[in-house]
Amino acid sequence: MIINKTRLATAGFVFATMALSPVQAEDHSGTYAFDRDGAHQFVQFKIGHLGFSYLYGRFNDFDGQFVYDGENPEKSSVNVTVQTSSVDSNHTKRDEHLRSEDFLFVDEYPEATFSSTSIAMHSDDHAIVTGDLTLRGVTREVELDMKMVGAGEDPWGSDRMGFEGTTTLTLKDFGIPEDLGPSAQNVEMILSVEGIRQ
Repeated sequence: MIINKTRLATAGFVFATMALSPVQAEDHSGTYAFDRDGAHQFVQFKIGHLGFSYLYGRFNDFDGQFVYDGENPEKSSVNVTVQTSSVDSNHTKRDEHLRSEDFLFVDEYPEATFSSTSIAMHSDDHAIVTGDLTLRGVTREVELDMKMVGAGEDPWGSDRMGFEGTTTLTLKDFGIPEDLGPSAQNVEMILSVEGIRQ
């Protein structure tokens, strides 16, 4: 699943780099850890099936953090690590196939990573996050189209920020050998995450 410099958001990859909307004038700068304990984070995917329908799935195990610079959002950064064996398409045999050499080859490449290299703000709450995505041993530059959902204090007194976005990745760009036909050359990634300020 991988990269077409299309837009992403996600995998995550992914999220720390948006400016605050005008109503959120207070400074939310800091380091934010993904909310793994509360499971308020998702890396999902969507791919065509024979031109008749779409297959949806997700990665259940991933972690990361982002550093948000409120004064200079372009200087923010994000790092994400996904455990590829956690792929879940709601079908056991299909997931076994996705973990095999035909697709993710998880025995050889158990992790996929994303590290941002630059951020371009397009509005107060929208940015293109560019970075290096490594999947199946291949590293390529990808662009994430990210939007900040919100920022502020949660009901338990912690500061949170949340982002969501999408991107489209081309399977062959990451050396995935399985050809699923013309309707499944690309995969759309849908990413949603909350971070808690440390």
